[in-house]
Amino acid sequence: MKKILAHIKIMRPLNLIIGAFSVIITASILKEMDQVSVWFTALCVVVFYNAAANTLNDYFDLEIDKINRPNRPLVTGDVKAQTALVLSIILFAIGTVLAFTLPLTATFIAVAIALPLMIFYSIWFKGMPLVGNLIIALILGLTFLFAGAALNNIEIMIIPALLAFGLTVVRELVKDISDVEGDRKVNLKTYPIITGVEKAWVLTAVFAVFMGIGAIIPFMIGKYNILYIIFVLFGVEIPLVITVFSAVKSPTIITAKRVAQLLKISTIAGVFAVWLGSL
Repeated sequence: MKKILAHIKIMRPLNLIIGAFSVIITASILKEMDQVSVWFTALCVVVFYNAAANTLNDYFDLEIDKINRPNRPLVTGDVKAQTALVLSIILFAIGTVLAFTLPLTATFIAVAIALPLMIFYSIWFKGMPLVGNLIIALILGLTFLFAGAALNNIEIMIIPALLAFGLTVVRELVKDISDVEGDRKVNLKTYPIITGVEKAWVLTAVFAVFMGIGAIIPFMIGKYNILYIIFVLFGVEIPLVITVFSAVKSPTIITAKRVAQLLKISTIAGVFAVWLGSL
């Protein structure tokens, strides 16, 4: 049982749930919940791709995780490295086959854009200053565009995609700060390593301010209802304020570890806010 749970853990179930829920929310926003076969196929593509990407990332990050995340299944030995690589390939293959059953635009987003980004992120882009952060944010934003394309209405999903992109950029910067020790030992060139932790916190604060303003704009221009702004204020704006406050008062690695967890909750809250705001 322990081995089975470890193989599930390496896929990061919480991230998969967030991705799956994003597809369901997209179908709800577009009032296409009756198109079960379509949105469920899109959901499966998102889950399989994300599970594959998470597993592949752990495979390439084994040495880093020995320092940053010693409880990861590959580090503890509960999952073998070769097994993780094979599992990732299988999951990517299943997701790709399913993607080809969807409308052409959705297939293109999944196979021609998301798939290469997910693979090359772990191999090359992860250690590039800011580039890796932007790619992860883009992949999450693409989830909404992909689901919208699968249901033949991509335009309405542009705002949710932008919100997901912005929130993820902030969180990824904070995560890079929290991972400095491990990343430095394997010679990654992340932004905090190149510029220093304090300067990385400054950039994070700038992104957080812009994201805080940007998250309010959809309500101001009448795209979403009052439920959206209520959820955004409590679930998104407060965590972003805490992020900025942390950057000013305590720009340290330890602070980054705490803020990173808070911003994951913020991303989930943002998804809920879009859904509620569209009712």
